[in-house]
Amino acid sequence: MATRIKELNIIIAGTGGQGVVLISEILGHAAVRDGLRVRGSEVLGMAQRGGPVFSNIRLGTEVEAPMNAEGTCDILAALEPSETLRYIQYLNKTSIVVFNTRKVIPATVTLGKSGYPALDQIEAKLGKVTANLIGLDALDLAEKAGSRQSVNVVMLGTIFGSGRVPLKIETANAIIRERFPGKVADINIRAFRLGLEAARKASTSSVSGGSSI
Repeated sequence: MATRIKELNIIIAGTGGQGVVLISEILGHAAVRDGLRVRGSEVLGMAQRGGPVFSNIRLGTEVEAPMNAEGTCDILAALEPSETLRYIQYLNKTSIVVFNTRKVIPATVTLGKSGYPALDQIEAKLGKVTANLIGLDALDLAEKAGSRQSVNVVMLGTIFGSGRVPLKIETANAIIRERFPGKVADINIRAFRLGLEAARKASTSSVSGGSSI
């Protein structure tokens, strides 16, 4: 059984094609298997065009509604750094933000119709709400695992590595193996482990003061 917890609110943010929904599916299945109630909702937006994708997953013994209120997010995991700002109103001073530092530049920016904030600007805005920031190059870790396509599973690992998730690592590994066939499962297990280790390393050294690795 998982550690008993009344409520844990997780927001997963990214752009179309990054695999946001898969992260929430694995988390949800792991929570159910470990004996916790799960509620959630997804906003796919213009997913097929690389638009914003949002998944809110809530787990615990007492969760009821599918959406958490503003200011109550425990973990915000973003596969694209600027997407953290889209959901900043859900954060509070104890929230943990884990984010991929690799940018996905919108077409409007490429065409000169809009701007894109620098990474230090993003971190500065987040830092006004919470000091618990963990930035990492998830694409680099995915490539080390064996596939660029495993960025989302790297980020799943960072969620577990934040130290807030009351689920067993073994449960997550088992569901990853069920979700992916053969060698692809091995790649994603490595991706999960690399994300987990990176977040744990950052958390032990600087969750109280912010970090970007």
